[in-house]
Amino acid sequence: MSEQVTAFHTLKVRAASNRIRTLSACIISAVLLVALVVVGVGSTESAMLVDFTAKNLAPSVNHFFGTDWMGRDMFLRTVSGLSTSVFVGLLAAGASSIIALILGTAAALGGKKVDTVITWLIDLMLGVPHIVLLILISFAIGKGFWGVTIGVAITHWPSLARVVRAEILQCKQSTYVDVARKLGKGRMYIALRHMLPYVLPQYLVGLILLFPHAILHEAALTFLGFGLPPEQPAIGVILSESMGYLSAGMWWLAVFPGIALIATVLLFNEIGSNLRRLIDPHSSQD
Repeated sequence: MSEQVTAFHTLKVRAASNRIRTLSACIISAVLLVALVVVGVGSTESAMLVDFTAKNLAPSVNHFFGTDWMGRDMFLRTVSGLSTSVFVGLLAAGASSIIALILGTAAALGGKKVDTVITWLIDLMLGVPHIVLLILISFAIGKGFWGVTIGVAITHWPSLARVVRAEILQCKQSTYVDVARKLGKGRMYIALRHMLPYVLPQYLVGLILLFPHAILHEAALTFLGFGLPPEQPAIGVILSESMGYLSAGMWWLAVFPGIALIATVLLFNEIGSNLRRLIDPHSSQD
């Protein structure tokens, strides 16, 4: 009996330690992203400064990421570009998640015909290549910041809408919702008291995991020339411009911004994955 108590206590301590470690990883990742945005916003003007006496310099102590053909500091340009990408990702992912919540809820609660129409729309959106649809929407709106933001927001909701729909349908068929109906509780009470707490954790995780997709697609769209304007510091612009100088041996123009973009996406992914471990009842005790 004492061995079982000891084993249970050990598992409990280990689970608590894992939760603390997971929460710490979330906090550290979030702090790094906030620091990136703050530094990027503060260095926007410095990132545009031109100094032809310091052009084409390799990475050094004075210029961590080197300089480009106009003498602009690549570290400042990269950080400023990443902050812009994060802003686009936040706006686009937030708007896209709201669309997903509305359509997913309507599909689950609106009846068979509404569910059929929304499910067909989800399948249609998932069947069209993202980048093609992004280019068409952004070009039709006029490109620029709002063009790419609206394009990303319109194209990234289907997967989350499908998750929201499935979660609400599962909650709708649960025993406690059936008991609430038999007790005479209204639809609004059931939605706010039972369905919202049930769906909210998965919705938040899905929202966070939308960020890396939005950032990558913004960078890809800008790289192809259908996103942010060339005069604005952006990762897509930096990578696009660097392609013409790689053959001259200026490898740092593409390598460091590319690594920084991947690191930013991984930070968002780390937050989403760890948050899922904390929220998911099947893994929260691991």
